[in-house]
Amino acid sequence: MDGCIVFWVYNLRYRRIWSGVKISLKVEYACRVLAQLAGTYGRSELPHVEELARAEEIPSNYLVQILNELRSGGLIVSRRGKQGGYALSRRPEEITLYDIITAIDGEVLAISGDSKGASGDRVSRAWAEIAAALEQHTKVVTLENFVADSRPMYYI
Repeated sequence: MDGCIVFWVYNLRYRRIWSGVKISLKVEYACRVLAQLAGTYGRSELPHVEELARAEEIPSNYLVQILNELRSGGLIVSRRGKQGGYALSRRPEEITLYDIITAIDGEVLAISGDSKGASGDRVSRAWAEIAAALEQHTKVVTLENFVADSRPMYYI
């Protein structure tokens, strides 16, 4: 299920529905680079594009575009110069998956809104409920969930 967010929707009318929603590669890369930045949050030395690209195996020219969108979306800040680099604009636990998706793709789940035909209204309502559930779930998952635990593991 690579590249998918999987969630369960509980609804009295539909019982339990499974839905796999594909996310863009750009959102996937944004989550990964933000996880890297979350791991360096609060440090004075800021990581550069090359370091981030190497750590997450993302093409650096594509990563520059993503970082620009994240900066425009207010999720990161950048500093130029020798001491420059990138940092989160706020604490990792304050940045949600919803923030990331909307900064990169604009919407969590785009629905056409075409409710023509005999079943159009019912189908549109079902998709609207699923979109609302997905939005609600992505507002609960924070960047802190993506940060790798860097503490050493001791085995007995």
